[in-house]
Amino acid sequence: MERKWSVFSVFNYTFLALVGFSMIYPFIYILAYSLNEGKDSMQGAIYFLPRKFTLENYAEVFDNARIWKAYQITLMRTVLGTFLHVILCTLMAYALSKKTLPGRSFFTFYIFLPTIFSAGFIPFFITLQKLHLINTFWVYVLPLLFNFMHIIIIRTFLQGIPEELEESARIDGYGDFQIFVRIILPLSGPVLATISLFIGVTHWNDWFSGAYYVSNKNLIPVQTLLQEMLTEAEALSNSMQRAAQQGGQTVGGVGGAGATPESMRMALLVITVFPILCIYPFLQRYFVKGVMIGSVKG
Repeated sequence: MERKWSVFSVFNYTFLALVGFSMIYPFIYILAYSLNEGKDSMQGAIYFLPRKFTLENYAEVFDNARIWKAYQITLMRTVLGTFLHVILCTLMAYALSKKTLPGRSFFTFYIFLPTIFSAGFIPFFITLQKLHLINTFWVYVLPLLFNFMHIIIIRTFLQGIPEELEESARIDGYGDFQIFVRIILPLSGPVLATISLFIGVTHWNDWFSGAYYVSNKNLIPVQTLLQEMLTEAEALSNSMQRAAQQGGQTVGGVGGAGATPESMRMALLVITVFPILCIYPFLQRYFVKGVMIGSVKG
């Protein structure tokens, strides 16, 4: 059957294709830049493919012990922080999903109140300092254990599970913890995958905590290191421009013969984004289902 193309269909597909290309192209540009010789990239005119292909930028990145340490910190905080966050929010959501919970409305309002009023950065910093979390690994994990919206999404999902399942389990002698582990968790795969993706991306992309709460260079995450490299690259670029305007010698690249701070930053950016791009396709179907459940029933 021949498909008829209307003016709207042509416009719609063209518009969506342009929007999709505008979102994909930055990744293409970054990948091409990271695979091109650093000094040659400073001439510009790199759009889709590298002009002088090289893996030197990645070699310089992987040869940097500081980057490996930052990557390790980011990986540890993402895995541990995501696991603890999902467990805590699921336990709290499971309790709040029970209509027989004494003071259920009070507890819901109590955990909702901090999402409206925030004390600000300085009181929060002082609180972390009093808890001896400043300049420690746990400053990345503990402040992100709680999220009201994640609790509500999980609670909405759990309320859709038939109560007859729990009643039959109690008849078989199951307690609350056994019901939670053997029945609730296996049925909560979609919403748990959704929340894991939410908080996992938050941990992975967080640079603020490492920049303001940690001064130990061995504890900063890779995103904070990337931000520092960006600042250094901009400072070096400005010094090179001033030297060129004054007719002096330009500042040479760093690392290998062709690597520059900018090209190394692009390589590090690719390495930083790559794990999320690999994980997301496997969680996408759960992500869509979990969000739809929260939006329809919430």
